[in-house]
Amino acid sequence: MESELITLISQLVHNNRRLDLNPRAKLKSQTSVMTQIISTVSSLDLELQPKKSDVITLISQIISHCSSMLVSEPDRQLVSLVTQMISLIRTAHPEPELVSVVNQILTVFKKWDLTSELGSLLDRLFSITDYSDWDLEPGAEAEGVPKQLISLFPQLEVELIGGKFCVTKKRPWKSEEDGKCNLKDQKVLKLTRGAEETTHFFCRNCRGRKHEDCKKAPVEVKHPLHPRHSLQLVLWRSSITYNRQCYCCDEGLKRIFYYCCACDFAINIACVEKSPVLSVHHPNWHEHSLALFPRQTSLCCNLCALPHSDCPFYICPPCDFVAHQNCLNLPRVIRISRHHHRLSFTPSFDHGDWSCGVCRKKIHNDYGGYSCTRNGCSYAAHSKCATQSNIWDGQELEGIPEEDVDEEGVLEPFVMISNGIILHFSHQQHHLRLDENADRDYDENRICEACITPIYFGNFYSCMQCNFILHEECAKLSRKMHHPIHPHLLTLVTQTGDRIKLQNICSACPWLLTGFFYECGKEGCNFKLHIPCATISEPLIHGSHRHPLFLTSKPGERRKCAFHHFKNACLDTFNCIECEFSLCFMCATTRPQKVRYKHDKHMFTLSYVGETSNMTNWCEACEGKITPDTMFYSCDESCSVTLHVNCLTGLDEYMKPGLLLIHPTGVNMDVLRNNCMSRPICKLCEKRCPYQIVLQCSSGSIFCSIYCVQNAFWSEVAK
Repeated sequence: MESELITLISQLVHNNRRLDLNPRAKLKSQTSVMTQIISTVSSLDLELQPKKSDVITLISQIISHCSSMLVSEPDRQLVSLVTQMISLIRTAHPEPELVSVVNQILTVFKKWDLTSELGSLLDRLFSITDYSDWDLEPGAEAEGVPKQLISLFPQLEVELIGGKFCVTKKRPWKSEEDGKCNLKDQKVLKLTRGAEETTHFFCRNCRGRKHEDCKKAPVEVKHPLHPRHSLQLVLWRSSITYNRQCYCCDEGLKRIFYYCCACDFAINIACVEKSPVLSVHHPNWHEHSLALFPRQTSLCCNLCALPHSDCPFYICPPCDFVAHQNCLNLPRVIRISRHHHRLSFTPSFDHGDWSCGVCRKKIHNDYGGYSCTRNGCSYAAHSKCATQSNIWDGQELEGIPEEDVDEEGVLEPFVMISNGIILHFSHQQHHLRLDENADRDYDENRICEACITPIYFGNFYSCMQCNFILHEECAKLSRKMHHPIHPHLLTLVTQTGDRIKLQNICSACPWLLTGFFYECGKEGCNFKLHIPCATISEPLIHGSHRHPLFLTSKPGERRKCAFHHFKNACLDTFNCIECEFSLCFMCATTRPQKVRYKHDKHMFTLSYVGETSNMTNWCEACEGKITPDTMFYSCDESCSVTLHVNCLTGLDEYMKPGLLLIHPTGVNMDVLRNNCMSRPICKLCEKRCPYQIVLQCSSGSIFCSIYCVQNAFWSEVAK
C-alpha cells in the first residue's frame, strides 16, 4: 500500500514539472494520477496501521503539528493549501481544483523556510516519495524511446546539505530480489530539457549489473573542465526544496551526475559526454576570440564584476578580459520592473559615483552593467541584479522598437462626468461624488471597497445611489502597473460578489484578497497583490527605523522581520542598506501610520518605543501591557491613550462585515460585526472574541479569527 502511494506521489510531483505537455494534457495526466491517490489515501487508516511506515508516520506528524500551530502564527498560505488538499482528498472527487491545489502547494513549498518544523516534515515526506527527473519507463509505449539504452550504475549516493553535497555510505537502492529485473524498475532519464530521445536508464534492482546487452556509462571519468581529479557517477537523493546548477550548463543537476568529492564539483552526464568549447567569438562582448580557462579559480568577470567560480569562464590574455560562460548570454537591452525606461548593457561606466538601483550597492566603474537609455536619466544596475528572475521577464529587447513592446494601452480608471462626479470602471451602474469635507465625524463602518480600510481622513468618492465608497487615491489607481517584486505586467482586478475563498491570498503578505487586487496576466503565473502591497514603494520611510528601507532581496532570499517573532523568515522584505534591519510587507502595509479610534476624537500614530526603553504602556482596549519590542498606536494629543495594533485594527486585516468566506472543507462562514452587548465565545480558544469582527459557520459555531478556523480544522483531522 505504501509503495503504491509513494509511486503515485512521485508521478504527481514529476508531472507538475513536465515542460513537454500542454496545459490540457497536463491537467488530464494530473487528474488521472490524483484519482489513484485518492483511492489509495481513502483506504489508509492512520490509526489502525499495524506498523507505521516512514510515510504514514510523517503524515501523522504533519497533521499533529498543523493542529497545534495556533500558538505560533502559521504560514497561512501553505497551511491553507494543505488544508484544502486533505479536504478534497477526503471527498474522493478528483476534480481539477484538487490538481491546481497540489501544484500551488509545490510552488509555495519551494519557498518554504526549512528551519521550521512543518517545512522540515514536508521536505522529508517529499524526499521519501523519491521526487525525481525520470520521464518514462522503457516498457511503456512511448515514441522516441530507442531500442539500445546505456545503463547507469552510480557508485555513491549524495545528499545536498547547506548548498554542498555530502556522500552517504548506504547503497543507492534497496534490492529485495537482487538480479530480478522488471520493466517497471527501469527508470529512463532524459539528459536535456525538452529532449525527444532518452538514451540512459537506471535499474532499481540490479543497479545495472544484469544488463549485459546494454552499454554501460563509465562510473569514473576525467574531464577537461576539472582536470585535477576524477569524477564519479553518483545518485542524488534530492527533494523538491533544494536545487543546484550544473557547473557547465544553466540547467539544474539531474538525479544522476558526475561528482568530485574533494572539490564539490558537479556536472551533468550530458555535459560530460560532449566536448567543451575551447574558444568562442562574441564580437558583442569582445573584439578578440576568447579561450576556455579550465581551472576553477576566482577571477573577476568583466561583464558582471563578480569573481565567483561556479561556471566555466573564457579569457583574452592580451586584453586582460575575463567573462563567465553564462555571462556571455546576458541580454543587451532589457526592461525591469524597478525602472520605467529600458536599460542597455554598457561595458563600463563614466567617472563618478554609481550605485545599483536594485541592491543599492556601489557599482565598479571599470566593469560592465546596465544603464538607462534615456538622456538625463542616471539609473544603473549591476548585471546580475538587473537580470534577477523577480524583476526581469527574460525578454531581450535589442532591435525591437520601444513602441512595439507587447503591452496593451492603459485605460483610465474613471470618466469625469462633471466637477467632482465620476463614473468609475469598477462601479459603472452609478456615479460617484467626491466628498471633501475635512470636519466630518469618523465612522468605522465607512470602508473603501478597493483597499478595505476605513476612511480615517482625506477625500473619498461615494456612490450617489448606494453605499459604494472609494478613497480618492484608490479611485485613481492605474489599471495596469509594474511592481518592484514581480517581472510581469499586472492588471487591476475588482472583486465581483462577496464570496471569498480562504486560499485566495496576497503573494506578498498573508492576508486575503477581499477588495481590489493586481493580478499577473501571464499564463501559469499566480502572482497577486492586494492594494496596500501594490501601492507601497521604495524607499520606504518607516517610523520604526531611522534609515530608509529598500527592496533588495534576491529571488528566494529570506530575512527575519524586525517585528515578527515567528521561526519562519520572510520573502521580499524592505531592508536597510546600513544595518541588518528588515521589515516584511505585512508589517509595512497593514499598520497604517495614521488611524482613528471610535472612542477618541484625535488622530492616532503608529509608534515604536524599542527594546531598550524602560517606558511601560497599557492598552486602552484590553488593558494589557504593551511590550517594548512591538508596534502600537498612541494618541497625537495630550490624552496619552495607547492601543495594541490588533486591538485597534483587528487580527484579520482587510476584512469587512458582509463577506462570505469559503473554507476548503466546503463550510461557509459569514463575516459579522462584533457589536453585541455580550461578546460571543470562540469555539476553539474558548475565550470572548475581542476583535471587531467574528466568523460564524452555517452550523452556528463562532470563531474569533481565521487562525482559529484553520486550527479547528486541523484539530478535527488529528483526532
